[in-house]
Amino acid sequence: MSYRLIRPLLFALDAERAHNLSIAALRLMPVPAPITADPMLATTVAGICFPNPVGLAAGYDKDGRVAHKMHGLGFGFAELGTLTPLAQPGNPQPRLFRLVEDKAVINRFGFNNGGQGAAADRIARYRRPVGQGPVIGINIGANKEATAAGRGVADYVTGVTCMAPLADYLTVNISSPNTPGLRALQDRAALDQLLGAVMAARGADRTPIFLKVAPDLAPADMEDIAAACIDHGVDALIVSNTTLSRPALRSPHGNEAGGLSGAPLTDLSLARLKDFRRLVGARLPLIGVGGIANADQAYARIRAGASLVQLYSALVYEGPYLARRINAGLKALMARDGVRTVADLVGVDA
Repeated sequence: MSYRLIRPLLFALDAERAHNLSIAALRLMPVPAPITADPMLATTVAGICFPNPVGLAAGYDKDGRVAHKMHGLGFGFAELGTLTPLAQPGNPQPRLFRLVEDKAVINRFGFNNGGQGAAADRIARYRRPVGQGPVIGINIGANKEATAAGRGVADYVTGVTCMAPLADYLTVNISSPNTPGLRALQDRAALDQLLGAVMAARGADRTPIFLKVAPDLAPADMEDIAAACIDHGVDALIVSNTTLSRPALRSPHGNEAGGLSGAPLTDLSLARLKDFRRLVGARLPLIGVGGIANADQAYARIRAGASLVQLYSALVYEGPYLARRINAGLKALMARDGVRTVADLVGVDA
């Protein structure tokens, strides 16, 4: 059935209920056959072989229930979470809003999840040895109470210790606008402390560590983040999470509190990606996320310096097989421009 036909039915439901319904439907599906790496699209980042560069961003599969099935929809990798050490309910409902007129979403979930222990047990039941099967990243965060009490770093260390054995890579998420005080960890002194502790905690297994940052950054903030990532040996930088800014929006939900994602984020997140590429060059792989809804936009991120891209909000408007369409479009664009591999395309416009 075409997504265009069922979308009105889903949009008649509360946004969070529709989201949970999609998770339930995927849980009923059998695990798809392994994805075949495409010679044009396959790429290696942080020592991980990605069959294609289009990934599912964190936030969709918060508790690791369906990440191992997302390759069946065309994704080259899936990032689950954000997971915190302890279960927490997140912010009161309603907390997820479709801005249909803007092809956007506002959320103020607040890291709602069932905790890392429960997720680890669940993931271990379906997870093949790391490096085999679908590429799965795990996004980790700090509990609200720990952040408020200044114990956020300890929560990230707990996350690394608990989740590293199950992840192809870990993402340290300090970019959510919905946990008070979390974005303060992007300040240089706090970031040095955090990254030092996280890199020490991963130990000998050397699970790649990615850092996810917000788009709402001043030039000095970006310089500090770039320097800290290089100094501490971070394996990749994800640019960027949702924005607190509010460009001109047509939806009546435009003034809701929370992080804005989707089409209005496209230009801002691309600008931040270009900023970080100027700062780090080819020394640090970048992952572009925010407002990507078609192959042209994914192509622009890769040309601007992204080795991989991620999407989530666009699925609400474009349907579950968007990743497949983007991958097909990327191949067509690469063939048009005479580009043989994704690696050859990264940063050509930088």
